[in-house]
Amino acid sequence: MRLPLPLSLEIAAARAAGSVSRLAGRGGGTTLPGKLLWKLDPSAIDRLARRLPQGAVLVSATNGKTTTTAMAAEILRPRVAVAHNSSGANLVSGVASTLIARPGADLALLEVDEGALPEVVRRVRPKALLLGNLFRDQLDRYGELELVAGRWRAAVAGVPDALLVVNGDDPQVGDLGRDRASAVVFGLDDPRHARPALQHAADSKYCLRCGTPYRYAAAYVGHLGDYRCPACGLARPPLDVAARDIELHGLDGASFTLHAPEGAARVEIGLPGLYNVYNAVGAGALAIALGVPIGDVAGGLGRVSAAFGRFERITVGDRRLLMLLIKNPAGANEAVRTLVDAGGPRVAVVALNDEIADGRDVSWIWDVDFEPLLEGLETLVATGSRAAELALRFGYGGLDRGRIEVVPDLDVALDRGLELTPAGGELTVLPTYTAMLALRRIVAARGHVANYWETAA
Repeated sequence: MRLPLPLSLEIAAARAAGSVSRLAGRGGGTTLPGKLLWKLDPSAIDRLARRLPQGAVLVSATNGKTTTTAMAAEILRPRVAVAHNSSGANLVSGVASTLIARPGADLALLEVDEGALPEVVRRVRPKALLLGNLFRDQLDRYGELELVAGRWRAAVAGVPDALLVVNGDDPQVGDLGRDRASAVVFGLDDPRHARPALQHAADSKYCLRCGTPYRYAAAYVGHLGDYRCPACGLARPPLDVAARDIELHGLDGASFTLHAPEGAARVEIGLPGLYNVYNAVGAGALAIALGVPIGDVAGGLGRVSAAFGRFERITVGDRRLLMLLIKNPAGANEAVRTLVDAGGPRVAVVALNDEIADGRDVSWIWDVDFEPLLEGLETLVATGSRAAELALRFGYGGLDRGRIEVVPDLDVALDRGLELTPAGGELTVLPTYTAMLALRRIVAARGHVANYWETAA
């Protein structure tokens, strides 16, 4: 039987591997130390988490977890030394790498992949969980939405003493806190911003108790909203923390009044769209539940800038890139909605990959409402490993085939998009996850932005 190495030696070996990877310019320093530690001794993650004086807080969601965690980190940093996986490395290896890299932290604030959440909960034993939403995403990897929800339910039940902060506007997520005394429920309360009807691609449409279709008094993003079952009466739980009086300022940001039991505060965020209001309210609800005064919450949210690749603006010579990650129907629909509300782009580069981190099945693009973009779109540059399918989708959506250019190579497609963008203008880029990482590497190699692992704090 092999005796485990002392934890200090395991950590030293893992850190050395990460340093070598970073020096080689590969960026693996965000995950490689954790992968090595996991191989050496899986229980080391448990022991690292137990060393944290104020424990660990986990944040998970299908959409928005990177931004929500970044918002929470900005609020909490003035009060406590935080270990935050700001690079977005959110699997078990990324969590381990973050714990290795921040030995002096008092609190771990960890974004966690929705599929990895049960394992991370079991090992880290968090003091608080923020659960934002569950949308259909990467069916080949996660399975149907109900399977992920069931795994989440079991994970939450395994930490009965943890503080639970849940999005009550999501039927599956809100139900996790229904019978839990320590739950804090957040959501939106401004029907002015509701859609006229539930989108056809909405996921959680049916009552969890009796299977009857929900009726929505307000549908905000996908299936998120104010719902009630007309048969059994199961409804959105009462909101403890809510966003009211919401104002959307095009691509420049949004503002709202944050209401909580402790009072109310006006919040200004520099990120656009209703989905970022959800992210901000979730982060605010978590911080308030952890004891942060609501005024400090509003101040922290006001300081937040976009996480890399999520509504990120990058100057490239005399032009700018506007990069908005798309990875499933709900998220892509909100990106489209935000762009259209701001006037819509003339030129867009849309990048579709089918690597493991994107999901091999790209049929989800047929559930995205791309059509509102088409009216003002003069040229679409379709790129990525599945550029041909993307071009087909836009062609069937009504975009003139003469306006579609298929350029599978990301580097060449980016140059073509910039060429079509006038000096002083902004090129809209909508990439899937691995395409976003690749495009950022291209732009970083040209000296326009730092690599994401170099800016991770």
